[in-house]
Amino acid sequence: MTDDINQILDDQETDVVVEAIGGIEPAHQYILAALEHGKHVITANKAVIAIYLKEFTDAAEANNVKFYFEASVGGGIPWIQGLEKALRIDNVNSISGIFNGTSNFILDQMSRNGETFVKVLKKAQELGYAEADPSADIDGYDVANKLCISADIAYNIDIKDHQDLPIFGIRNITCSDVKYFQQKGFSVKLIGRTRQSGNKFDYAVEPALFLNRTLEANTPDNYNLISLNGDTIGKLDFFGQGAGMLPTANAVIQDILDIKEQKSHLKRNFDKRMEYCPELTKGNYLVRSKTDVRGLLKNYELSQEGAYLMVHQIPVGEMHQIMKVVLKADKSAFMVNVPSQGAVA
Repeated sequence: MTDDINQILDDQETDVVVEAIGGIEPAHQYILAALEHGKHVITANKAVIAIYLKEFTDAAEANNVKFYFEASVGGGIPWIQGLEKALRIDNVNSISGIFNGTSNFILDQMSRNGETFVKVLKKAQELGYAEADPSADIDGYDVANKLCISADIAYNIDIKDHQDLPIFGIRNITCSDVKYFQQKGFSVKLIGRTRQSGNKFDYAVEPALFLNRTLEANTPDNYNLISLNGDTIGKLDFFGQGAGMLPTANAVIQDILDIKEQKSHLKRNFDKRMEYCPELTKGNYLVRSKTDVRGLLKNYELSQEGAYLMVHQIPVGEMHQIMKVVLKADKSAFMVNVPSQGAVA
């Protein structure tokens, strides 16, 4: 037992360090120092990995040690290794899914019980699914971290300033929203998506509607469902406990055993040059706002759907930029992505 990081770094008998501090600093400094002292490092800390994945990977390579982080995305789901295994053969052209168990629990409970967002959030905090400050979960930043890590691996890139990319959470969803979507045959989920085409990629975190027959719509409680699409393998879905003490610990131990058994993971240098393109994907959106937003959306086909304005085929990046303007005038405004194959009306 020690509270001195230097005792760990200088201990010749310690060859594996598991970082379980959380946050950016001092976790970043400690991970880097451990790698530079010739120690393998395992972490579940998605916030620090999303920023420093390339730096950690380069340091591990330079010091002939491993940097493994299976538990950082998807909890106990073997998502990172599943993605890496697909990439040994395939070009993964898109990733999408439910990356956050807390937000999924909230939306699932609202759908099942008709409870308010505030009431279900309190329940999630009591169960230990949500932190005292739930912002990272409900505002989409936790999903953004996990999507960033996944995209870095899938495309072999190093995404910079990922939290400045399109992110819209579920803080403003109401019981009326959920009930309306249900009446139209949809469930709402907080989704992370990324797609690549040529040397361009896009990226978004946003609420999205799914027809009730889909796997996404039927992902309950605090479960995760993450999907990849490969050129030859097609669509692969990974389902399971995305958070929690034991599933996360399971993934950490799997990484420790991989090091013990000298099992190498997919090698990535994260140096491929790709351009973030906010116009790469277009979508349909329902927008609810107390203010008149038609002027901001005058370049797109619009239709009224009950209390919502439907925006047809707008670039995802532009829709998010417009919603930033809308939120300044109406802090309670909400938007949701609508699948092209399923009309709401």
